[in-house]
Amino acid sequence: MYEQTLWQDHVTEFEDRYTESRNDDGTITHTPVEGEIIQQGTPQNATNFNHMENGISNATEVAALMALSAVHHQQAIADLQGETKTVTLKNTQSYPFNNSQQSVALATERNHMDYTVDAEIVDYTGGFPGDIVISDKLLNGFKMAHTGSAKSVTVKIYVKGGFY
Repeated sequence: MYEQTLWQDHVTEFEDRYTESRNDDGTITHTPVEGEIIQQGTPQNATNFNHMENGISNATEVAALMALSAVHHQQAIADLQGETKTVTLKNTQSYPFNNSQQSVALATERNHMDYTVDAEIVDYTGGFPGDIVISDKLLNGFKMAHTGSAKSVTVKIYVKGGFY
């Protein structure tokens, strides 16, 4: 965990007071005349500055990880959002034959075909519906049929996932 450095100003009796001396090479040296030190300041050195740099670097990494986590959560939520529709499958053949297969278009195209389709039979007439079969999944739809003898089967479907 990062431990904060509490910086303190260096406060002296005399601010910006210097003595001046001439050097042999023609230059001038200014030497501070601080007087009494009222408050010792925090040293401005590599140790303190590198501590601060490490803290900034660590905070940046944590922020990036949190942003990535937020993106993954948004993707997971998007994959939970579903699409519902009601489809009626018609069969004009006599059992054991069945021509009820129908293409179902999705309102929102998926990014991959790893989506789920849950089907609930709402109504049927002219026989028994059998099982609901989902096949030939594509990004924008799939095929659906029933396996029974029913002439008409109304199915409520819920499509979930396929975005991330």
